Amino acid sequence: MQQKIQLSPEGAVVIPYNRLVANPDSLQEAIAKGFGSDPSCLGLIIISDLPEDFKWLRERLMLLGDEFASLPESIREKYADERRNNERQTRSICIFLANPCPRIDIFVDFLKGSFYANPILDEANVGLDQIIEFPEYYSRNIWPVEPDVWDFEEAFKGLGRFVFRVGRELANACQSFAASHLVDQAIPLADLISPNTTKARLLHYFPPPLEKLPKEDEPFDSWCGFHLDHSLLTGLCSAMYLYHGENGTRKICSAPSPQSGLYIKTRGGDLIKVSIPPNCLAFQTGEALELATNGKLRATPHCVRVGGGPHAEQISRETFAVFMQPDSDVQIGPSDTFGSFSKRVLSEHYNIPS
Repeated sequence: MQQKIQLSPEGAVVIPYNRLVANPDSLQEAIAKGFGSDPSCLGLIIISDLPEDFKWLRERLMLLGDEFASLPESIREKYADERRNNERQTRSICIFLANPCPRIDIFVDFLKGSFYANPILDEANVGLDQIIEFPEYYSRNIWPVEPDVWDFEEAFKGLGRFVFRVGRELANACQSFAASHLVDQAIPLADLISPNTTKARLLHYFPPPLEKLPKEDEPFDSWCGFHLDHSLLTGLCSAMYLYHGENGTRKICSAPSPQSGLYIKTRGGDLIKVSIPPNCLAFQTGEALELATNGKLRATPHCVRVGGGPHAEQISRETFAVFMQPDSDVQIGPSDTFGSFSKRVLSEHYNIPS
């Protein structure tokens, strides 16, 4: 039985976790409203009422992300992998770590750093030829072993696996809505999501110097330009803002500006700022899902803005995303595997030969 669709103040579809797990087939109208093609669709769904441990998992990892960003650059650089980081030569004030996710950064941003890793598997269960051809997906994880962040690996995997499980449940709920449009109808959407290629990104925005604070008339996408994720689904945690005071003190605080946050273009082209409550997860659609469902579920254009405001030069932004995607040899379009599609994306956005 279909139930009334719950919406957030901005119009995002909200699905309680227990209903997602217990009765996914009842969610077709909610999936259509959140991920479909109507001009009002945001391409984003919020999962509420999550199990109690989510709050602790989120806070622990984001605080550790800030701790890692505070380490000397010489220490952070030990965990860079030049084979996999296609921005390695151009970004000097970053958290350089494993497994870049193509098409996240459209331009170089020297105030932002990322840690990429697979939270499900340390080593992919694929052949050597695939590892060589797609190191960005299949190379082994690199984890920090510094005393100040001794539990980083455990925290990263804990939150990443939580988001992965919820994402698969949401993919299962999308099955009935998209089944007749799947390129390969023999593989359910949830099974398209591979533990081998899943990548999580812990993202840290360094407190910006006063001269780099955004101006009121600055474009909304000046901090992270409008783009499409190339995953099937992207799981998003609510951002955490940290005020950095004297003598290394820090505390959780509000965003420096009401303009800070995630912005989405609806299917109709309207620009909407979306708030993700701290105790919720959000999921948005990527290009691989649009291809795999012949456009039934469309990708979501989005950007991030970190607005100026009082003490903004002392406030960092921490967030976490999980990119859920197929194995490189899975067919997602009439002439594309996920691997060939990814190489084309890399070629278009990083000038890397496909």
